[in-house]
Amino acid sequence: MPTSSPTPLLLDGQSLSFADVVAVARHGRSVALHPDARTRMERSYAWVSRAGQEDAPVYGVNTGFGSLARVRIPADQRALLSLNLLRSHAAGVGPATPVPAVRAMMLLRANALSKGASGCRPLLVETICRMLDAGLTPVVPSRGSCGSSGDLAPLAHLGLVMAAPLPGQPDHGEAELDGQRLPAGQAMARAGIARLELQAKDGLAITNGAQLTTGIAALCCHDAAVLVLAAELAAAMSIDALRGASRAFHPAVHRLRPYPGAQATAANLRRLLRGSRLVDSVPEKVQDAYSLRCTPSVLGAVRDQLAFASRQVQVELNSATDNPVILLPEDRGPDLDDADLEDALPLPQPDNAAFSAGLFHGEPVGMAMDSLKIGLCELASLSERRLYRLTTGNLSQRLPPALAAADRPGLGLVLPQTTAAALVSENKALAWPASVDSIPTCEDQEDHVAMSTTAARRCERVLENSRRVIAIELLGAAHALRFRRGEEGADCLGAGTAAGLSWVLATLAPLEDRPPGEQIEALARGIAQGAFLAGLPALEPA
Repeated sequence: MPTSSPTPLLLDGQSLSFADVVAVARHGRSVALHPDARTRMERSYAWVSRAGQEDAPVYGVNTGFGSLARVRIPADQRALLSLNLLRSHAAGVGPATPVPAVRAMMLLRANALSKGASGCRPLLVETICRMLDAGLTPVVPSRGSCGSSGDLAPLAHLGLVMAAPLPGQPDHGEAELDGQRLPAGQAMARAGIARLELQAKDGLAITNGAQLTTGIAALCCHDAAVLVLAAELAAAMSIDALRGASRAFHPAVHRLRPYPGAQATAANLRRLLRGSRLVDSVPEKVQDAYSLRCTPSVLGAVRDQLAFASRQVQVELNSATDNPVILLPEDRGPDLDDADLEDALPLPQPDNAAFSAGLFHGEPVGMAMDSLKIGLCELASLSERRLYRLTTGNLSQRLPPALAAADRPGLGLVLPQTTAAALVSENKALAWPASVDSIPTCEDQEDHVAMSTTAARRCERVLENSRRVIAIELLGAAHALRFRRGEEGADCLGAGTAAGLSWVLATLAPLEDRPPGEQIEALARGIAQGAFLAGLPALEPA
């Protein structure tokens, strides 16, 4: 996993991007703590250290957690409190979360801490950075988080790997290193990384925040942007093969209902279809079925949902999510006018920098993932309907029934369309928005939770299903376009649809005599990698 890139990504809590998350989570880019972030962290940590020696209660420093916030913790028990928090919260169950999602979670937790509002030592961030660089990934069960107070259980499993057990106690946690699943102590020793002897607030700093939710969400937003372009290519190839009417994509039409996503999709369809002799080749056809004609409206709406989700997740990438947050007077900003605040709220004591709030709540990201998930369901649903027209003789402008070649009887695409229908149906079952659910936890202290992790995991599953549906449509459209070229000549296709056909054929060349399931998976992998974009006209990005 570690990369040979000589330039580490510097974590400052302010500038992380989707591309950075992908580079670290999937390609092993090195990471390090920015010097400015270190200074901020040291400042807030110094305040926490002082506050821990005083009588005033500071949540999670000299008090218990959650419903036990009123219980005072003696000074000699506070390190144990941090460790016991991790041990008690590591209650995740089920299959292990995939490595890229865990690495994204680790990166995002380190970045959130580097904002300097958590009151913890820079050593926490440095330890996570060393783990990422070594390719050491905690084993994090995928089930058990409600997304409030963040992803407590998943982050606690990260914390168990980072934290040394007390003398005389058994080891805790597991990690994956070099393809092996090992006890945490053995993995950390093999990687040459010292485990932490926890201090006050360390356990809370590790576990507060919806970073597993956000890690999955960031990867989904990145992958969905690629999938939208693949869906537009598949749509263009199907429209070309079905001798569609282009007037539905005219820019003047979409200026009358100026949704940004619809305008971008219509523009991409025009670019992909430019030069086609198949489009508008049926003079008596006034308009197409909705699955062709309404492609800009539907895929455009998907684009707009993706834009919303991406804005939400981008904010979360560079946010502090702790409780309490440590806001020193010099960090509260010149734009906060105390006189204005006094009109509505009692000001905190100037020497009390601990602000308890709800920044850990996963709702902003959970709702965004539910919105994106619904959009991706529609992307796949529309694709399956175009595929059905391609494979149904009386709907296809005289394409062979089931797209079966005359010299290959019984080898049509009836069953791939059935697979697409099954995937679309599964998406509908996953589309119910998880973020509308809430079950109170923590003795009713946490009486409204986000279920954001479930929303993100379901969005990931819908995205994977939808990618395969688009792969099936590309397979069907390629069969149809080969037939059209036999009818009309090699130069009958649009510039973009011809390039798309070439990519599909090149991808399938080693699999020509393999079952369609293997062909679909090969195309889906190529979509995920963005390989189909080579040779296409410049498209409006999603």
